[in-house]
Amino acid sequence: MSKKKKPPEAAEGWQPEIEELHWRREQARQMGGAEALEKFRQRGLLNARQRIDAMLDDGTFHEYGILAGAAQYDEAGRPVKVTPANHVMGTGEIDGRRVMCVADDFTLRGGSSESAVSDKWVYSERMAYEFRMPLVRLVDSAGGSVKLVEQMGRTKVPGYFLWPCVQLLGIVPVVSIALGACAGLGAVRAALSHFSIMVEGKAQVFAGGPPIVKQGIGRDIHKEELGGWKVHKHSGVVHNGVKTEEEGFAMVRRFLSYLPRHVWDVPERTAPRPPLGDAEELNKIVPRDRRRVFKSRKVIELIFDEGSIFEIQPTFGASKITCLARLDGYTVGVMADNSYVQGGSLTRDGAQKLEHFIDLCDTFHIPIINLPDQPGTMIGVEAESIGTVLFAARATCAIEQATTPWVTVVLRRNFGLGGTMHGPWHGPTGTSMNHRFSWPSARWGSIPAEGGVAAAYRREIEASDDPEALRLELEEKYHQLASPFRTAEKFGVVDVMEPAETRKFLCDWIKDAYELSKTQTGPLPRTMRV
Repeated sequence: MSKKKKPPEAAEGWQPEIEELHWRREQARQMGGAEALEKFRQRGLLNARQRIDAMLDDGTFHEYGILAGAAQYDEAGRPVKVTPANHVMGTGEIDGRRVMCVADDFTLRGGSSESAVSDKWVYSERMAYEFRMPLVRLVDSAGGSVKLVEQMGRTKVPGYFLWPCVQLLGIVPVVSIALGACAGLGAVRAALSHFSIMVEGKAQVFAGGPPIVKQGIGRDIHKEELGGWKVHKHSGVVHNGVKTEEEGFAMVRRFLSYLPRHVWDVPERTAPRPPLGDAEELNKIVPRDRRRVFKSRKVIELIFDEGSIFEIQPTFGASKITCLARLDGYTVGVMADNSYVQGGSLTRDGAQKLEHFIDLCDTFHIPIINLPDQPGTMIGVEAESIGTVLFAARATCAIEQATTPWVTVVLRRNFGLGGTMHGPWHGPTGTSMNHRFSWPSARWGSIPAEGGVAAAYRREIEASDDPEALRLELEEKYHQLASPFRTAEKFGVVDVMEPAETRKFLCDWIKDAYELSKTQTGPLPRTMRV
């Protein structure tokens, strides 16, 4: 029986199409072309694909959408040139954990939202949402372009109706690095994150760049002056600054190491490490003179695992300290007050910083440890004119909505509206119980004794033969009444602890806190704000 011959087309296979596929991929890898890539290299910058390779574990990147773009064809319908979409996206791994990583290609039309690029980055973010994997954005985008109008032959209503930008924040960690001039949508993508970084001197973030500012309000301004790190270290738009791209990639990896992959899990425990220094130092760190400052960051170093402290927004709202850290290997969120900046009082920026940090920890079920030395909310004409009380109220809402386990250890002062915000009083479920403890150095109340005596006994002091002696006598009387031991007698705090015992107690508490966190996984009834 003779064998049936295969049709000629089947025998030839699909080699021409396979060759075209490889050719198209190579066209995409050339990005903006050799000249544009060389300019990038001469400026000391990595291109989009190099940035992704530097960000992810070696050999783990799997690209999606490499063929998207615009092709030119000859008369026979064969492609002769392909201009790729200026956005590179795909999955990979960071320290062995799956992530979605996306990068703007500035060598093509300044990374602006043209061609198929919007479909690509929206798709990647929807994929991160659906598959519950962290999202890393490497942002280098000049925003929109009027050339898109010419290509489309029409304008469009702004926005991307399939972009799950807010929903993402309630499901998976989202991190962005601003690597160049990020305008318009680029600025939004950089800021709309749990944690954002910018490269000092190389990146700028603004709603509209210098040409737009010139046309809009008639002012000539350099892009660095408009939206560089010197601006955003105090604006709150971007959280942390770095000197180099490589430092930024390392900071992303470190930040993600404290978080779970998604909200249906809790952060992984790492190997415990002892703190840096001798715990006995804590017994002497708070000065007896209440007018003197002390280093709260040193307190944090002496309590938490050595090398584990990761501060967020160190330059914004600097009277508050917010950091991720590890305690006996467990991830925790740590808050403290910095008496070196405005006495540690609660400023508008500090309240805004507090709100974001609490929402971050609550979203990913990270227990919070608060170490207050809080003299109260910032006062004065400027503080009132910028709405400090409103932002303090917003932070209070974040505290009261928190469900993550919470413990407060009052180090020294805890007064007024700022003092009431040491932790949840009620909480939405009853599970966010705030365990309140203190050091012997702690004092609290609606107003400090010094100011309270001056106000309540003004007439008596003025009429006294020795006003200064009477004032000091009254202040000492109220300081004795304000002793934390008297509050502990009425169970107003659970206990007063020796400062050197703080880590030992917290290490015992964190085990129970994580057992509770494991029962509370999943998305919150609200999505955090940035």
